[in-house]
Amino acid sequence: MDHFPIFLATEGQRIALSGGGDAALAKLRLLLKTRARIHVYAPAPAPEIENWAEAGRLTLHRRAFAPGDARDTRLFYAADEDAGEDARTAAIARAEGALVNIVDNLADSAFITPAIVDRDPVTVAIGTEGAAPVLARAIKADLEERLPATLGNLARIGKGFRKLADALPFGRARRDFWRDYYFNTGPRAIAAGEDHVKDSLGTLLEDHLTRAARAGHVAFVGGGPGDPELLTLKARRALDEADVVIYDRLISAQILELARREAVMIDVGKEGFGPSTSQETINALLVEHAQSGAQVVRLKSGDATVFGRLDEEIDAIDAHGIGWHIVPGITSASAAVAAIGQSLTRRGRNASVRFLTGHDMKGFADHDWAALARPNEVAAIYMGKKSARFVQGRLIMHGADRATPVTVIENASRPEQRVLETTLDRMAADIADAQMTGPALTFYGLAPRAAVQAATDMPFEEMA
Repeated sequence: MDHFPIFLATEGQRIALSGGGDAALAKLRLLLKTRARIHVYAPAPAPEIENWAEAGRLTLHRRAFAPGDARDTRLFYAADEDAGEDARTAAIARAEGALVNIVDNLADSAFITPAIVDRDPVTVAIGTEGAAPVLARAIKADLEERLPATLGNLARIGKGFRKLADALPFGRARRDFWRDYYFNTGPRAIAAGEDHVKDSLGTLLEDHLTRAARAGHVAFVGGGPGDPELLTLKARRALDEADVVIYDRLISAQILELARREAVMIDVGKEGFGPSTSQETINALLVEHAQSGAQVVRLKSGDATVFGRLDEEIDAIDAHGIGWHIVPGITSASAAVAAIGQSLTRRGRNASVRFLTGHDMKGFADHDWAALARPNEVAAIYMGKKSARFVQGRLIMHGADRATPVTVIENASRPEQRVLETTLDRMAADIADAQMTGPALTFYGLAPRAAVQAATDMPFEEMA
């Protein structure tokens, strides 16, 4: 074992990093999860680093790293992506007593940053901070059962081949090569012996060196209602392979965590009647990154085909000849109705269900209120919090029974899920009183099943 895995206490410790580009961003996305005092030295930092500094998450020094900057520093990262500059800053940090990591230079680094459920199939760091050793052993046993015994040999052979693989362009080309090796060529070759693996690596490298660069592509991925366990396997794979993730406001932090740390993350959140990224800007971002050759994931809450303005984005990239595909997701209506133990349709009650939006680009959305006001109609109303009084008024105006049940589910499928049971008559007032801040879906014509109510057995106020 060349690197002994440890979990270093970082609370209140000083960690310094030199660099302001992509390598620095990749490291900082991980370091910012700690409670360390992070200092970044960069004459020309990326905008994301500037934003973190303005938010008080790190201290930014707009200059090159210099003698004296590593005093009282626990860890130092050389991430300037320039061999000469990295060697200079690393020498300063070593002389001042810091442990040094030089990005992409294992030989000259005193430590490596362990993976945290990372994409590398070889080294897995498992830690419970001493709180649950039994759980740690169970996870270890599970991983040992799942991972083939030959994986270690594949890693060792691959490590010796890394310098030769550097002939490939940095980034996606190298990732595609190593993915091919670890998941396709390597496992097939190792069955015939280690010598066959070494031969296959050389052949594989020649093949990848002559390949044309992969064209940019956009995957429109449904992120589901927020619970990462409700993502499809196809969605997980798309996130794992993405160079760029362009995501909506309602995507949960747990789902964003599933993207590679090196991926460019772009928030294009929209809020009804509030601050929003224009659709034109989103379209331009999709085109820009895909034309640069990136594999782009356009991550939408719920299902991308439901109230997601999907056609407009497809039209935008079609106009530039960019490839795309759609990965369906669980729409919020499915997750929310499951939370109250109901079905969207029921024999003898309703043979259809309406999916409505509370507002559109022009304001409150209008619908066939007369049809919806008939007895036993059911509707799932997306983005309905701010339009509650409008919807209530239209339905009552068209003769709907004021006692019609209405259920509002906030943060469906997430730990902070809340359920509000009301009626059409009380709908607007109760929603306002609840002061919901998370995404919510309104069911007109449905109440929670008695069994679900008995299981929770608490009023809405106590669930907050």
